[in-house]
Amino acid sequence: MPDAATFLLLDDFFTILADTLIDPMLSCEEAKKILGEAEQIFSADLVSRTVKHMAAEITVALSHRYPLVLSIMGGAVVFTGQLLPLLEFPLTFDYLHASRYDNDTRGGKINWKVSPSENVRNRVVLVLDDVLDEGITLAAIRERVMSQGATAFYSAVFAEKVIGKPKSISADFVGVMLPDRFVFGFGMDIYGAWRNLPAIYALKA
Repeated sequence: MPDAATFLLLDDFFTILADTLIDPMLSCEEAKKILGEAEQIFSADLVSRTVKHMAAEITVALSHRYPLVLSIMGGAVVFTGQLLPLLEFPLTFDYLHASRYDNDTRGGKINWKVSPSENVRNRVVLVLDDVLDEGITLAAIRERVMSQGATAFYSAVFAEKVIGKPKSISADFVGVMLPDRFVFGFGMDIYGAWRNLPAIYALKA
């Protein structure tokens, strides 16, 4: 027969387990409340002009290299959708899905939902992402892409967060610099919501 201490330990275990299984997805009203209280740090107009500037930079660097463009799902969807029509040179397109967040605000281990396929072999690869934080995910993607035979690796991130410490990788093309705050909009989400915003917002401190 288990003693009282054992039952207490089991109770603690199931409490922790239940906490980890709570769905972090926001309700509609919660999402609206967060947006209403957030601070807009980059307007939709500035975002659009930044994407055009990045397209010009990428065109100069890669228009003659017939790159394979890989979009990282799902944060880079909005950025990718606006950038690709501005790249007026031959390219091929595919996607991958690797994440450390999964609707949470803190990064964990890398979850490979869709790995890069073998079509990276002997290709110049350009990876698109929404934001460069610590760089752990992007560095892991570079390692995997190069190990599968790519001849060169480039990365373009719409935003890079200033975190005050060294990062695992530097992006070749960067749109805007973000403060070290939790941000959302233009592909970046908060608990699954607001990727669709044309501007970028930050939670108030």
